[in-house]
Amino acid sequence: MKAKDFKAASHLRFIIPSLIGVFLFMFPVAQGDSITIPVALLADALKGAIGEQIPLIMTIIISITAIGTLLVKFAGPDKLDETPFFKSLFDVPAVWVVTRVLGMIFALMVYFQVGPEPIISDVTGGLLLGSGGLLSTLFAVFLFAGLFLPLLLNFGLLELFGVVLTKIMRPLFRLPGRSSIDSLASWLGDGTIGVLLTSKQYEEGYYTKREAAVIGTTFSIVSITFSIVVIQEVGLGDMFIPFYLTVALAGFVAALIMPRIPPLSRKEDTYVNDEPDDRSEEVPEQHNVFTYGYTKAVERGSKSKGIGHFFKEGGQNILDMWMGVAPIVMALGTIALVIAEFTPFFAWIGTPFIPLLELMQVPYAQEASETILVGFADMFLPALIGAGIESEMTRFIIASLSVTQLIYMSEVGGLLLGSKVPVNMKDLFIIFLLRTLITLPIITLIAHLLF
Repeated sequence: MKAKDFKAASHLRFIIPSLIGVFLFMFPVAQGDSITIPVALLADALKGAIGEQIPLIMTIIISITAIGTLLVKFAGPDKLDETPFFKSLFDVPAVWVVTRVLGMIFALMVYFQVGPEPIISDVTGGLLLGSGGLLSTLFAVFLFAGLFLPLLLNFGLLELFGVVLTKIMRPLFRLPGRSSIDSLASWLGDGTIGVLLTSKQYEEGYYTKREAAVIGTTFSIVSITFSIVVIQEVGLGDMFIPFYLTVALAGFVAALIMPRIPPLSRKEDTYVNDEPDDRSEEVPEQHNVFTYGYTKAVERGSKSKGIGHFFKEGGQNILDMWMGVAPIVMALGTIALVIAEFTPFFAWIGTPFIPLLELMQVPYAQEASETILVGFADMFLPALIGAGIESEMTRFIIASLSVTQLIYMSEVGGLLLGSKVPVNMKDLFIIFLLRTLITLPIITLIAHLLF
């Protein structure tokens, strides 16, 4: 079937939602003297309107998440078999049950200001849950990003670019063209989406072990949504466009190198059933690359299920982001900030990076070194710890590096370990270090040009 065989309405069901999605998430707009994107503008407006109430709202969300998770564990996850979305939301591994409960305890302590000072202090738990804190930003950004993400993911845009990029993915990244859809889903949506897509397609025999490992650890990239939060957290929201371009360039270079070096290059090129790769990626004779991609996009758009399903999926995205991320940020973030503020631990483990940062003439090299390895625990922690550094250039480097490091155990790393993708903890830590060493010089060079 060709694009011309579809009715005009099918074309419009692809074109209109996709253009709106591109506008909301990628179109630069002026905000005073700075440049941002429409989703961030909406989030800022919401924070301005109800900012004082958001800490209470987030405390309630975190508490509901923890209590719901405990109830499901005690009652048995089979009780939610009829509602798979809520089952996936509340039926989580034991380590995340503990994390969610800990997040609830910390949130209640901070909100009601009861408990040890290191936890409820304005530089630890209060920094996260306060009216201008990270969780307030997460609440606002996730609300609008989660609602409008289906515009990018479900109406054919990924299919179009997936086919068009077929001839690029194989020579550049040693990956099949179909992997570009996973990559774009991660970029536009969330790294977790990429991990889940990759794991499912690997289990179904669409990726080899090497391809699944490469895609899961290299292309399950940090989304635009999270990137907005990170750059706002370090006080450089007006630099989102150069920041994201820097992240894209550094990530691109890492994506060129990582599949060609161990541990990823040593993964077997066999499928889950150990059969070799023998699949064809040829575009049908009656098409060129663009017409075939456009046809697939219109076909996907024509299958969209209407406005009701759009809002249902958007609502599920919002709940998944709020409940999946906020308790982890509250728990791990508070612990990390307590360690950072009241112990020399991060100073110790970051010491080997001080000479490297000084060699690259990064201001406040010692303070910056404390943020480099903490990103393996959670992507937000470097931004939280480095937000108080006076140098804008250093904060820019910290924010950019935290996004390009990619492997953080609170989400993408934990998901990879729990999935069928053939990587282990040792692989993930080595990949994290390699990505750090590859992207840090690139980011630093760009920062010197910008500041």
